[in-house]
This record gives sequence, structure tokens and C-alpha cells, in this order.
Amino acid sequence: MKTPFESMMADATRLTRAGDLQAAMATIQAALRGAPAPSPSPSPSPSPSPTNFDASVIEVEAREVADDTGRFIAGRFNHPAGSRDYKLYVPPGYKGQPLPLVVMLHGCTQDPDDFARGTRMNEAASERGFFVLYPAQAQSANASRCWNWFKHNHQRRGSGEPALLAAMTQDVMTRYGIDTRRVYVAGLSAGGAMATILGDAYPELFAAVGVHSGLPTGSATNAQSAFEAMRSGAKQPAQPIAAAGRVAPVIVFHGDHDSTVHPINGQHIVAARTGAAAPQRERARSENGREYTRTRYRDAGGQLMAEHWIVHGQGHAWSGGSATGSYTDSKGPDATDEMLRFFFSRQ
Repeated sequence: MKTPFESMMADATRLTRAGDLQAAMATIQAALRGAPAPSPSPSPSPSPSPTNFDASVIEVEAREVADDTGRFIAGRFNHPAGSRDYKLYVPPGYKGQPLPLVVMLHGCTQDPDDFARGTRMNEAASERGFFVLYPAQAQSANASRCWNWFKHNHQRRGSGEPALLAAMTQDVMTRYGIDTRRVYVAGLSAGGAMATILGDAYPELFAAVGVHSGLPTGSATNAQSAFEAMRSGAKQPAQPIAAAGRVAPVIVFHGDHDSTVHPINGQHIVAARTGAAAPQRERARSENGREYTRTRYRDAGGQLMAEHWIVHGQGHAWSGGSATGSYTDSKGPDATDEMLRFFFSRQ
């Protein structure tokens, strides 16, 4: 007869093979704590087969939710690769002038409203004057609402979710006259992994990338290898998938106590972009108490290529985020503020 621990680990293996990584991770963590197994989640739906989709828009519907500091628009975007809901923050004072756009990709089990609260990105957009686009993963595409970064047909230009998200971004840019030189993408966890893919696949579209607790492009090709990469890092980190001879600069945040996505993945993301560039390292403490190590990499001309922030003592959470959202740690340095500094310094 199996012990409870053995039974739970067997359940975790079954969930991993079924593609439900969030439930598998929760089961393993519960087994290690000696807690009861979490309630099972429904099996994920299959993803579309690999196809080279174009970026055409079939239909866009939107409705507005007004507030005192801007407009938060809810809509739906349809594309050959699938349909996704989204939220779009329009800053106060917008009258058609070209403004920057930040695309924010939520993590597993999150949604745009939760991610906006946790990162406080809308508040920053209200103060600084930029748009924020929050695509929403459909539960029909992934049972835990994770972006499918670990499937080979969602890891390249012109295919699957990267094609859909790039087309959604381009549609918003066209409809609102966004400054094409100042479009950025950032994400947390599965959203961070997908942000890395978008930066690699569409570097002419995204001027810079922010990755929080994510993984490098090509670190997995199925659920099993995804779990292994999350647990201990990819065995052979992939090189970036660059188009037009350009690699998008990146700023990476990761907690060194992250037990969901191993911190080595952040190092792999940076290493794939910086090569032999000499690091400039400093250690400091945030105003709220967490120590961190920031490492900067510059090219031969002095241009900043990458920043890597390791937040000491932090788990799987958005650094400096608000407790009103999930997966946040208010004690760390403000990842939202630092990513925006990194993004806008490139304009």
C-alpha cells in the first residue's frame, strides 16, 4: 500500500503529464508540507495545432469602465490563433497624442484585474502617461490560465499565442496611435516566460522586455520538461529567437527563495543576451527591507543590454507589489518602477 506521500507524488506526476502544472506544483508542495492534497482542477483543453498564422484581425469588441484617473476598457480580440479577452488602461488626458504602451502578461490563476492591482501598473500609467494592455488567458486554452510557454507551437514567431498577442498589440497600437518606438512587454511567471518569447520573436515590435520569475525561450517543449525547468532550470538553455538581427534588451527580477520557478532561469534569460559582457554588480537594501543584488550588462558602446535583479529572501511574487493582488511581496524593491525606468530610458 502506498503512503500518503507516495500517493500525492503519483498524483503530481499524473497532473504534470496532463499539462496542469499549477495543480501539480500545489500537490508536490502539499506533500512536502504533509498537508492534504489540494482539490483537483479540470483537465486542460488541447492547444491549437502548430500553424503559421498571419496577424489579421477578425473582430474587436470593447466596452468602457470609467474611473477618476483614466479609463479601463474591457474587450475581446479575435484572431486565427484564437480569441482572448483583454483590459486596456487609457491614461487621463489622452487626446490622440502618441503615447507609450506596456503589455502586461499575468501569471497562472491570475487575470488582468488581479495583475493590475498587484503591480499597480495603472497607477504608474496615470502618473506618467502611458497605455497598459492586459491580455487575459482563456481557461479553455489552459485550465490554470497559464500562458502556454512550454508548448513548441507557442514559442515562435507567427504561431499560436505569440502571434495572437503580437496581433492584439498591433491592433491597439493602430487604434490609439501608440508611439511605435515605445512599446514594451512584461510578465510574471508563465507571463514572464511568454514575455521572453515575445521579445525574442518580435524584437522589432517590443523595444524592451521585463521578466519577473519567468523562464527563457525554449526551456521546455512539453509539460514534463516544463516541470523540470521550473524545478531546476533548463538543461540546455536556448539562444534567443531573434528576428531582423535584433535582440530586445531585458530586465529580469527573481526571488532567490522562489520554490515555484528556480532562480537559475533568470540567469539563463540574461546570459542568452549578454554573452561575454562584463557584469557591474551592486548589493543594496530596499526601503521596505529586502536586500537585493542588481547586475548590469552593457555592450561595447556602453548601451545597457540587460539588468538582473535577485531579491534575497523573496519567493514567487512580484517585488514591491500590492497585497490587493495575488503573488506579490511588498518588502522588495519596486519591480514596476524599475521596469518602467529601464523601458523609458531607451526612448
